[in-house]
Amino acid sequence: MPNKKTLLEKLGGPDAINQMSAEAKADALETLLQEELNRSLAPDARDAKRRLPTAAEVEAQIETRHHRLGVGNLFYAGKQHVRKLPPMPEKPTLADFFRLRFHKTAHHVLQSANLAQKNGMPEEVILACLLHDLSQELIHVEHGWWSAQMFEPYVSEKTTFAIRYHQALRFYADEAAGYHYPELYLELFGEDYKPEPYIEATYQMVRKHKWYSLPRLVTVNDLYSFEPGVVVNLEQFTDILGRNFKQPPEGLGFDNTPVAHIWRSLIWPDHPL
Repeated sequence: MPNKKTLLEKLGGPDAINQMSAEAKADALETLLQEELNRSLAPDARDAKRRLPTAAEVEAQIETRHHRLGVGNLFYAGKQHVRKLPPMPEKPTLADFFRLRFHKTAHHVLQSANLAQKNGMPEEVILACLLHDLSQELIHVEHGWWSAQMFEPYVSEKTTFAIRYHQALRFYADEAAGYHYPELYLELFGEDYKPEPYIEATYQMVRKHKWYSLPRLVTVNDLYSFEPGVVVNLEQFTDILGRNFKQPPEGLGFDNTPVAHIWRSLIWPDHPL
């Protein structure tokens, strides 16, 4: 049975517990008990490598959660209440979105772009690294396609290609290019996970494409965990953005492009309709 201190830490402290209903508290305790049981049945922690979940076990975890893993960051606050977001400027720029909306993804993409720049990547790849995961503020699933779509009117075709197809290439190692299958994915998907057929077909198409190296270099310079102590500012990429990002004078969300609604959803994620 977990002790009181462990339970308090898991649930976010006394204040968070006081705001929970009796049913929510019971569910939380049951989840914690399940975790304790799983740990007790797992191989000894001293083993060189603990047992990884199978894809079926990952699938079985769906009904134990209180949220969908595909939900975007702006729409999910975990056990806490969402906070009122600061208003956006009348004609918002990409920098405004980094400052006021991209709270969860900004550090990751900035570090990835910083790594790509250090590694001497082409500007299309550096920009793709800077933008590749930003749609996850709205939605996690299919984020490569979502991110490519939301930036397509403002960047080159090569950058769009790199953003869109990095998602499929992540599941396929390319040792010659320096890309290894991420350890994190064994946790997220299960050690025996096989990508859906459309991902496999996409990979095969991109592998034969003349621009294959572009999304592959995004995966190589992507970071699957944060670099502690590394702080990167958007200003580092001002010149690259100036040369490669077409900022609409009306502001993102108000330029009447087919993707303007995506930017408006980021501006007003609390609107009910």
